[in-house]
Amino acid sequence: MNVLEHLNQQTIVPLEVGGVDLSITNGVTTLWLAAALVFLFFYSLSKRLKTIPGKLQNATEVVIGFIQSEVASQIHTDREKWLPFLITLFFFILFNNLLGLVPLLSGPTTNINVTAALAIIVFLTVQATGVVKHGPLGYFKSMIPSGVPLPIAVFLFPVEIVSQFAKPFSLAVRLFANMFAGHAVMLLIISLIFLFKSYLILPLPIIGNTAIMMFEIFVAFIQAFVFTYLSALYIATAQEGH
Repeated sequence: MNVLEHLNQQTIVPLEVGGVDLSITNGVTTLWLAAALVFLFFYSLSKRLKTIPGKLQNATEVVIGFIQSEVASQIHTDREKWLPFLITLFFFILFNNLLGLVPLLSGPTTNINVTAALAIIVFLTVQATGVVKHGPLGYFKSMIPSGVPLPIAVFLFPVEIVSQFAKPFSLAVRLFANMFAGHAVMLLIISLIFLFKSYLILPLPIIGNTAIMMFEIFVAFIQAFVFTYLSALYIATAQEGH
């Protein structure tokens, strides 16, 4: 029995367009659900704003304030304009991470294709920001510190180009690996029941899984924060140059 097969994407509606597999899977439906929940969460909250906030509004304001002060603060140009993007990115990843812990729902962020797509969005955003800020030629020049001798600049430029592609790769792999590992550990703990074929050890997997579940909720928040924080850092770097 391969317990990790439960992390595989299950096709719900087969769909192929021009030779490209666009099938709707359980992971895709969870992505849609996460997007809908984020929209409904902020829409309903905006309709119930109070001068004296309730618990949910207060908790949300604390999180948004934290993103504004600790994440968006890295960006010095048009900081407030970037805040909605960073907040959306954080909450979308967070909701996907948490939905992956719900039984019978597929965890989108345990799929490298999903985390890679998110990383590509950030990569394209960063590059577009740099080009708009400095111009195409100026953006490439900004990758090398001014005053660097030409021989060193010739060496540094390809290194910087490689690092530009390494950044989204690290974003995708970090989020995927952390979420996949947690889900895999929980499945392996549960599989002990079937491995030993005895209900006598049932309390141990339940206790172990509960502990891992609590830790995974913490990891879900941390990974959403790390992804958003690094995205803001890359945007700030592209704006400021070297």
